[in-house]
Amino acid sequence: MNQDVAAYYDLVNEWGPSDDFYLDLVMAADAVLDVGCGTGMLLSVARTSGHPGRLVGLDPDPAMLAVARRTPDVEWVEGHLGTVSFDGEFDLVVMAGHVFQIFLTDDEVREQFTAIRQALGPGGRFAFETRNPGARAWERWAPEYGMDIVGERGERVRVEHHVASVENGLVRFSETHSSPDWPEPVVDWGTLRFTEADHLDALLRETGFEVAERYGFWDRSPLTDTSREIISIARPGPPPAAPRR
Repeated sequence: MNQDVAAYYDLVNEWGPSDDFYLDLVMAADAVLDVGCGTGMLLSVARTSGHPGRLVGLDPDPAMLAVARRTPDVEWVEGHLGTVSFDGEFDLVVMAGHVFQIFLTDDEVREQFTAIRQALGPGGRFAFETRNPGARAWERWAPEYGMDIVGERGERVRVEHHVASVENGLVRFSETHSSPDWPEPVVDWGTLRFTEADHLDALLRETGFEVAERYGFWDRSPLTDTSREIISIARPGPPPAAPRR
């Protein structure tokens, strides 16, 4: 991510109910890994709230980690599960902020889930969320739903989204940051995957997880066809079956 855009990330994605949900889980665990930690807001708040144990934030984006490292007493690791591995070291692994949706194929998801299962100690938990396809969130990713923010130096910044395509559960879109003080806008492109709950559960089972809790929103309400989120707390289950030859 562009260094300047990373500086505005927490202004666009302010602390909210999802962060309260994950913070409760983090504060109850001794050792926590945050996969795709971004600017590190969750773990930073946990530490300043008195978490005494091990907190590790993992992210491949150096610009995001530069913001995260403003909190020095957390282990900030540059990389992703694939270049960095852990072995039974954590009571809790979280993948917040819809990070799960950047993995666009089943094989990518299996690789992540397998590495997370390996990172968990006995009795550990894995908490993450993905937007429910039934809520069609991408229909609100349009310029008329844009946001105006004020940066640390008083600059005015407009943030807008535009969806280019929706096909086979993959939504390709742009995020544009613009300001009267800048010579030109900054445009980032990305693709997110929307996964049905049944398929998600199949991938979890294949990689040795079982769903312990499932919610449709951050107030722990049940999942319905039109819930905004699919929130999962999974535990290691029986080892995945070896592939047939």
